Amino acid sequence: MSYLKSLPERSNLRDLFPRYPEPSRHLLSFHEALLRGNGALTPEQKELIAAYTSGLNACSYCNGIHTATAEAFGIAPGLLEQLVNDLDSAPIDDEMRALLRYVRKVTQTPSRIVQTDADTVFTAGWSDDALFEAVATSALFNLMNRLVDGLGMEEAAEQKKETGINLSKQGYANLIQMLDKS
Repeated sequence: MSYLKSLPERSNLRDLFPRYPEPSRHLLSFHEALLRGNGALTPEQKELIAAYTSGLNACSYCNGIHTATAEAFGIAPGLLEQLVNDLDSAPIDDEMRALLRYVRKVTQTPSRIVQTDADTVFTAGWSDDALFEAVATSALFNLMNRLVDGLGMEEAAEQKKETGINLSKQGYANLIQMLDKS
């Protein structure tokens, strides 16, 4: 239920963004640059981090959409739930497990991150660029989770999968174009 009186009771981000076009345009541009731009991490890995962060935060809106997006990119169905429930036993390689441990700490206890945490990521084979992208993706979704939950945004379960598939195909530029038309 939307907590904003200016939006319909059942609102989602497609309702919110046109109401606040200027900050939304910048926010979506950051999504597009970070999640779809060239980098050390693939879009699949970044969407996995987005969904994982959202799962850790129990944000069903973002977790549902970005789990569907990650699965559309080829992440195995059910893997994200396993990662959130028990990262240590989830069926992923040790390299990704090290990166996700760092993401978990960024999400849950960021003030406790120390150099040895970063060194563990580097020892696992990740670069400075990969660590930056992982932290930036996690930070973005910590923000998005608070925005969505704090404003009471909702997305129907059946719509989450469709939205995720669309994001995997069109990225975030499509949402920016939606703002340009409004």
